[in-house]
Amino acid sequence: MNTLPELLALEKIIELGAPHLQVRVLRQVQAAPDASFPILAIGLGNPAADAPAMGFFGGVHGLERIGAQVVIAYLQNVVMRLGWDATLHHQLEHMRMVFMPVVNPGGMWAATRANPRGVDLMRNAPVEATDRVPLWIGGQRISAGLPWYRGRAGDAMETESQALCEVVAQELLARPFSMAIDCHSGFGVRDRLWFPFAHTRTPFAHLAEMHALHEIFWQAHNQHPYTIEPQSAQYLAHGDLWDHLYLQACREVPGHTFLPLTLEMGSWLWVKKNPRQLFSRNGIFNPLISHRQQRVLRRHLSLLDFLARAACSHRRWVPPPECRARHRAQALAAWYS
Repeated sequence: MNTLPELLALEKIIELGAPHLQVRVLRQVQAAPDASFPILAIGLGNPAADAPAMGFFGGVHGLERIGAQVVIAYLQNVVMRLGWDATLHHQLEHMRMVFMPVVNPGGMWAATRANPRGVDLMRNAPVEATDRVPLWIGGQRISAGLPWYRGRAGDAMETESQALCEVVAQELLARPFSMAIDCHSGFGVRDRLWFPFAHTRTPFAHLAEMHALHEIFWQAHNQHPYTIEPQSAQYLAHGDLWDHLYLQACREVPGHTFLPLTLEMGSWLWVKKNPRQLFSRNGIFNPLISHRQQRVLRRHLSLLDFLARAACSHRRWVPPPECRARHRAQALAAWYS
């Protein structure tokens, strides 16, 4: 039984874009005896192994529906432009796009942060923090009945985590250049763009590339609303999936560049404007008033489109070897001083 509005919206978009989209059912998740949902991956553009790629992910936390909706809105934007946008077709001849808008359909159906087994997917990877993490929020193994449960030590990653990791390994890490953005909500009163690491305050190896990306984003959007920073600037956590995948890329394809980002939409902005949302579990993480939801969906389209264009054009902005030291020094001063 499929009663998720986000999956129904995806089905319509897939039908509209059928000639151009490659759709895979990665897993089937049983949320209840009468509720089973697919985990879908949707690809389009150049499948060549040397083409750059951009991945869009959402719905990792079931309560944060707005993250899935932002990714679906951008996918719809791309599919509807395929009928007339020659510039988009030219872009897709030179790059790959991959979408996983609903990574955790069982959690979304149940309106829980975790998956149906009670595991928080963003605490589920085999990565341990190098310093003290905040109590509970940094990940715990005490009980699936408590928030931020990592799963039992030594267990394989959850089905949903495995599906995401497979798509990233096959579609992104295998390419010389790739980026990803994972859309979440719920942290504070500002929209934040986080980059690795979450498990350590040590700067990651591609700090120069991240600073160059930040620089061209600022040049193109100098009134943007985002705080751009390493996640460790806010807190450390065990089991971060993107740290795990980035470290995997460094081990297995050290000559490649993979830049994973997390969009953390500041949901307290919506609560501030509508305090009654505090009395709804969904309201703490999602805009409940229709016009605010539409505004949020519009607000982030330019960011996602920028990232796709940046991935496609990476050779024009990734710093050459002689400039990396300068970018790294500026990044250290801006983000780690």
